[in-house]
Amino acid sequence: MLIETDVLVIGAGPAGSSAAKHAALNGADVLMIEKKSEIGAPKRCAEGVSKDGLIELGVEPSSRWITSEINGVRLVSPNGTDVWLTEDTVKLPEMGYVVERKVFDKHMAMDAARAGADIMIKTLAKGLERKDGHVIVKAERMGEEFDIKAKIVIGADGPESRVGRWGGLKTAVKPKDMESGAQFEMVGVELESDTALEFYFGDVAPGGYAWVFPKGKDIANVGLAVISTLTEKSAYEHLVDFVKNCPTTKNATAVELNIGGDPVGGIIKKIATDNVMVVGDAGGMVNPLTGGGIISGMQGGRIAGQVSAAAVKDNDFSEKRLAEYGKRCKEEIGDSFNKYMKSRDYLESLSNEELDSIAEVFRETKFEKISTSELLRVLVKVSPKALLKLGKLF
Repeated sequence: MLIETDVLVIGAGPAGSSAAKHAALNGADVLMIEKKSEIGAPKRCAEGVSKDGLIELGVEPSSRWITSEINGVRLVSPNGTDVWLTEDTVKLPEMGYVVERKVFDKHMAMDAARAGADIMIKTLAKGLERKDGHVIVKAERMGEEFDIKAKIVIGADGPESRVGRWGGLKTAVKPKDMESGAQFEMVGVELESDTALEFYFGDVAPGGYAWVFPKGKDIANVGLAVISTLTEKSAYEHLVDFVKNCPTTKNATAVELNIGGDPVGGIIKKIATDNVMVVGDAGGMVNPLTGGGIISGMQGGRIAGQVSAAAVKDNDFSEKRLAEYGKRCKEEIGDSFNKYMKSRDYLESLSNEELDSIAEVFRETKFEKISTSELLRVLVKVSPKALLKLGKLF
């Protein structure tokens, strides 16, 4: 059996669905395939999205997938010093929602379907080859093998994308740029506020941080991410220790465990070649400092969809034509990532004592607004070491 389409998207996460949606909206015939039988399961992140990001993407918030609305942040240093930043006193432009990915991802896939994309679940891509200016993808569904002929293939298949490698892109991630994450969904969490995100820094998560993201009265995602080159313990071992020792979680019970990798080295150098593009985690579209990638992945997906549809109209699927995708991603996403990558390297160099002293200063600081970049600007003002390392960036 042979299926023909203009654009084939492999992977139905938010980035893939965004690419499929915008390719279809711009006139391309689109097929999206997903190897799992259920889109969105298992989840692989803390499930936070910003309101501004959703607005910019034209996504209407829905009570079907929002579990909590966030209006504050709690930052906790190694010795327990905490800094509270809430909408009562500070503008929080990056605040948003904690979502249920198992519902959110399906919602995004349905958006793509409504835009005109076809979707095949439980469909595994097994390889690709270029032939006569097109791509032939070998696929399997429910034990049946078949080919998909496409003009453009968009790989949305996660970190270290196989689709990208098949197409000739270098998607491997250096160990120092790959966070290892582990997360419980827990009940019985003793939250100080069920509308605030909590972040814990220091030795609890070498190279990263731990988080508590509320999803209801006593329910939360509790997780952390570490850089494996900075610790001899696994992310799961760090998580078990954190849960046991954190007052917020020590009496809670886990009902779900998720483990996975998170690429934090920024957008990979080359994200498009002849007939093939990569989006989302596959293209490194993850904030190197926060590890968040839902919104940026969807932004990349939107660009990929628009560029691929235009290339189909031009009947030109060459690397030169698709280079527009890389250029736009760099301008709209990648340039800010470069600042956050340098900031991540700086924060990794801080001792527990330095983090404690910064928390004390932050406690006494009046913020006008809070965003990732604003926190770093204040950090540069109060820390001589930060001024030396980051002064030119903020």
